[in-house]
Amino acid sequence: MALRFSLRALALGTVLVATTAPALAAPCGTSSFDAWLDDFRKEAATKGISSSAIQAGLAGVTLDKNVLSRDQSQKVFSQSFEEFSGRMVPPRLTRGANMLKQYGSVLSRIEQAYGVPGEVLVAIWGLETDFGVNTGKFQTMRSLATLAYDCRRSDLFRAELLDALRIIERGDVAPQEMRGAWAGEIGQTQFMPSNYIKFAVDFDRNGRRDLLRSAPDVLASTANFLASHGWQRGKDWEVGSANFAVIKEWNKSEVYARTIGYFATQLSRVP
Repeated sequence: MALRFSLRALALGTVLVATTAPALAAPCGTSSFDAWLDDFRKEAATKGISSSAIQAGLAGVTLDKNVLSRDQSQKVFSQSFEEFSGRMVPPRLTRGANMLKQYGSVLSRIEQAYGVPGEVLVAIWGLETDFGVNTGKFQTMRSLATLAYDCRRSDLFRAELLDALRIIERGDVAPQEMRGAWAGEIGQTQFMPSNYIKFAVDFDRNGRRDLLRSAPDVLASTANFLASHGWQRGKDWEVGSANFAVIKEWNKSEVYARTIGYFATQLSRVP
């Protein structure tokens, strides 16, 4: 499922470019990785992150050359909508329909709260990680630190690394459990840490916003993201609609966004 992750990373890269590091920030790539990480620890402390979270999150973190290689070798996505949707949707349609039934009551409560239909949430869930089966195996803290150290998009990934520490600090995910895609996305619908901080909700009310294991939290948090970006309750998501524009906020790729909409429509037609 590397294609799924590269699509998200490519979409991210089209709207964010490398910028000059701000004052007090650890300078990218100008010293050894270990020296950079020491400077970053100090920066994190100045941001109000606890020493225990910094220690837990960054202990043993090393540079991951595999992550750098993947980031530097991204290719322009060239599949058409017909090719991509034809490959991604049919194998997931039956399971998606089963998930709609299995989580029907949860999805109904989520739609009442956020206005987003279950079909859209299940479509995203299926396309991102096969309904939580393939969430990625990269160590998130290591990936983010590597990309923050590299100077291509240092500011972006430094901010994401700080937010990953905040996720650890508030107790949502233990650092050793924080694994995902090579570019830092985590959870069953692949939130970047900044979006995790902004949009993750504790829908199952167990005291944690757990996007790794709790399907209610995953689905409600995804709905919260879409609702916060302007999802219109009761309206369709056809290409050109306001809700399709919201789906594109989830993923900038036109092909990917259209595939989400197509999958959701197919799910809505399952008896």
